[in-house]
Amino acid sequence: MGFDVARFQGPVDEELVCPICSGVLQDPVQAPACEHAFCKTCINEWISRQPTCPLDRTPITSAQLLPAPRILRNLLSRLRIKCDNFVHGCQQDVKLDTLMAHLEECEFNPKRPVPCEQGCSLIIPKDEMKNHNCVRELRNLVQSQHQKLTEIRRELNEQQFQLNEQKREVNLLKDFMRAMRVSNPIMRDIADQMERDEIARWSITLPRARVTRWGGMISTPDESLQTLIKRTLSEYHCPTHVINELMENCHERKWPAGLNSLETRQNSRRQYENYVCKRVPGKQAVVVLHCDNRHMPEDMIAEPGLVMIFAHGIE
Repeated sequence: MGFDVARFQGPVDEELVCPICSGVLQDPVQAPACEHAFCKTCINEWISRQPTCPLDRTPITSAQLLPAPRILRNLLSRLRIKCDNFVHGCQQDVKLDTLMAHLEECEFNPKRPVPCEQGCSLIIPKDEMKNHNCVRELRNLVQSQHQKLTEIRRELNEQQFQLNEQKREVNLLKDFMRAMRVSNPIMRDIADQMERDEIARWSITLPRARVTRWGGMISTPDESLQTLIKRTLSEYHCPTHVINELMENCHERKWPAGLNSLETRQNSRRQYENYVCKRVPGKQAVVVLHCDNRHMPEDMIAEPGLVMIFAHGIE
């Protein structure tokens, strides 16, 4: 539906008037064959009843309509129009292409959002201010937020239930694979490969780390420190079938021959920079996984990997 011609300053060229509604073109489009221009809403409504141009009966469909030419849109944009709120007291005439921006800021716009000055500070339409009740609106807001919170909790519970079901299915599968591994050598190989693949996928999720001070390594961490690192590994989805092995390998008594004493570590020091280390998030510790370090000598890496804890020096 076009703009009322009476709202414009001076005469309006008939080429800028919609033949259907007799208003100044709004969101104009053009028929491809005859090039007649119409308001987009008007012509679509016309075509829904009769798929022809209303001026010369040329067949046309909504999909065939084209944007109006630039020259037509430029002419429209230069027209000056009274503000929609002139009935409420606005005396401004603005260019047609700036009308929407003006309406958002027009002080005479009855729907202009304004803050309540009675105490609640809610943003409400200006024309609703006289019927506004702070207590009622705040109560409605609290109820609305409570309903949203209830819905969020319900969705979280559903997601947790689905997650628990998936974990249960995974555990059942792992139990089955373990049972098959005992009784069937082929299944043993398949299960071992699946576990190795799971470790490799987990490794990809961890950030790469660089050790700047290998001398800060804690080779005999106490139980409380080990428990802290184990909890973090669990929170970051370390595969359950290797987390205990990794934590056992955080003490030098479980390290391979090339690392299990201060003397051997001193002799192997030059090779430390060749380790691919993954950061234990938020901790001064790294995971050195076998799948990432097949290039290292056998006496410097263990299956499924090592956890190295430091006093400092992890980037």
